Amino acid sequence: MCLKNNKPLLFSIAKALLVIIGMAYTATPGFAQEESSEYSEKPAFWERLSPGGNFSLQFGTITYIDISPSVGYRFTDRFTAGPGFTYRYLKYRGYEGSSIYGPRFFARHILAKQFFVQAEYESLNVEFLTNDPREPFVREWVPGLFIGGGVYQPIGERAGFMIAALYNLSYDSLRSPYNSPWVFNVGFTF
Repeated sequence: MCLKNNKPLLFSIAKALLVIIGMAYTATPGFAQEESSEYSEKPAFWERLSPGGNFSLQFGTITYIDISPSVGYRFTDRFTAGPGFTYRYLKYRGYEGSSIYGPRFFARHILAKQFFVQAEYESLNVEFLTNDPREPFVREWVPGLFIGGGVYQPIGERAGFMIAALYNLSYDSLRSPYNSPWVFNVGFTF
């Protein structure tokens, strides 16, 4: 994929980075006021990592597999950001299956005890049906810039369970792998 000739993708990446930087910038002054005992002793790099992600399985007439791991870095006890990867496989009985995959980056800020806001950028490689009998399918990169929020339920000191509602600002009904600009996720962190 050549980014030089893909202005919409570059524009989406730039918007995503601005949203994420804005979240980090606006979250930082609040953290300066209250120093958490959790981070007052500068924990090691590995202790600040927060692996997690989403996972789905469905078998039967429709086979659907979604494996979306992520690794966040806890910059503070309320702000986490990091990369992830999405892989989805979809197959209808009697038809060939198709895979969707690509990188993503997220930034999450906990507002109150259990509520958070989140921005996420992803670029998914999606297979499309064409009208050309010589090449019936083509693959294209489809960007997605999501903002939203959710509820986080801690389980112990480091682990947690979350439910989020995100809105895709760059939603295109003709190209998006989603049925709607609204995406609902259930995930976990460790």
